Amino acid sequence: MTSLLTWTPGQNSTTFTHSSEPLVLPQKSGPKRAFPELCKDVTPSCQLNPLLFNGHLQTMWTAVNKAAPSVHYKRRVFASEESNFKGHFSVDFAVAPPPRSGTAEDEGPEDQGLREDPTGVGHTRLPPRTTYFTDKEFEHLSSEDTKPLLITLHGLSGGSYEVYLRHVIEPLIRASTGESSKQGLSGGEWEALVVNSRGCAGSKITSSILYNARATWDVRQVVKWARQTWPNRPLYGIGYSLGANILTNYLGEEGEDCLLDAAVIVSNPWKLEVSNLALKRTWLGSEVYSKTMGNNMRKLFETHKEEILKNKSLSEEKILQLKYLYEFDRAVQCATWGYPTETAYYRDASSTDSVLSIRIPTFCLHARDDPIASDEAVPYEEIQQTPWVVMCATAGGGHLAWYELSGGRWHAKPIVQFLKQMQADVDFSKIDKKVGIAAKGPQGGHQTPFAFDPMRRKAHVPGSGAQH
Repeated sequence: MTSLLTWTPGQNSTTFTHSSEPLVLPQKSGPKRAFPELCKDVTPSCQLNPLLFNGHLQTMWTAVNKAAPSVHYKRRVFASEESNFKGHFSVDFAVAPPPRSGTAEDEGPEDQGLREDPTGVGHTRLPPRTTYFTDKEFEHLSSEDTKPLLITLHGLSGGSYEVYLRHVIEPLIRASTGESSKQGLSGGEWEALVVNSRGCAGSKITSSILYNARATWDVRQVVKWARQTWPNRPLYGIGYSLGANILTNYLGEEGEDCLLDAAVIVSNPWKLEVSNLALKRTWLGSEVYSKTMGNNMRKLFETHKEEILKNKSLSEEKILQLKYLYEFDRAVQCATWGYPTETAYYRDASSTDSVLSIRIPTFCLHARDDPIASDEAVPYEEIQQTPWVVMCATAGGGHLAWYELSGGRWHAKPIVQFLKQMQADVDFSKIDKKVGIAAKGPQGGHQTPFAFDPMRRKAHVPGSGAQH
């Protein structure tokens, strides 16, 4: 079912796509509430900067306008527990700002803290406002408190420093007047952390295996660790762009066993093969977006090539000559993960079918003029088949942009309000995760004997029987 909010001049139209038999959310007090209605209620009208009147201008403005709220982090390097995905990855935890005593490169307060990794893995660089936990600090993180925790996955080659995610994290962790001593790391009502993809945000790669669009092991490990460390905290997830694809796949893989209570998916490329073809179709898509992303991944390779080239199936010469993102995926991802072509990789790593296996309330945001996560790749039909997912699509906004005339980022408003509303009102303990999708044949009501498995993979880890 798709509904249209009232449009007035100067606004971007906003559509909501969801099942005609929506999920009903039990409330902590009061009557039950339909999930799509909650999503609509938390979504304000989409009034964007009229000077940035299309998806290209909105998207390109992200390279110019770096203004964002400051978020300070303390980092911990985790050793992977997945035997087939060995190595290390860094997790940045949002913390209260330190006392002001200088100026960082982005004009935020200079952090006074540990700048050497106590685990010994280290970094290539530390992003602004980021230091390390001491071993003692990290050992004492566990708590019985009930503060909600937001677990974040960033976009391709990004990290915890990204502007778009700080616009969401900062208002959640901001301490209100008189709350500066509130329990927890942030000092506010919420806690937040960012799982950095391997080699991103200045972290070091310690194996020859890079992350890919369906590498869900690290986020799974962090979610399990968070549940053990804070057994009483509600856990929420949010993913942006490639991180949205990874998170959607994680949600689908976990199904009814997912430890998160709710999730937000932002600017997901969904059908990676379709989004890649859309990029190739235009000069801007090919020569600006795909080339920029390919260049970013080549730089990531150059930073970590000593480790990555331990995979002898990779050719340094070919990688250094590539220009476009799909060429990087052909040269690196295919050789690493055993795919014959980059399109085979895209089909296998796409998150479209994963939607059908999600069993927690999931709110999706998408701009229909997104030049990177193409609108034709969005699984509108699949979303209409599941009660667990609601898609909010705006007419404008570009890729992870949504710039307002004030300079603010519109996407942060519905996301923050959604998370706060879910936390304040919904009784997650009463949600029936058995609610799902009944397989039906072409005739209404006919139950087919065949079963569709949305999570079946084509790529397998040799000798383990596991899919990756």
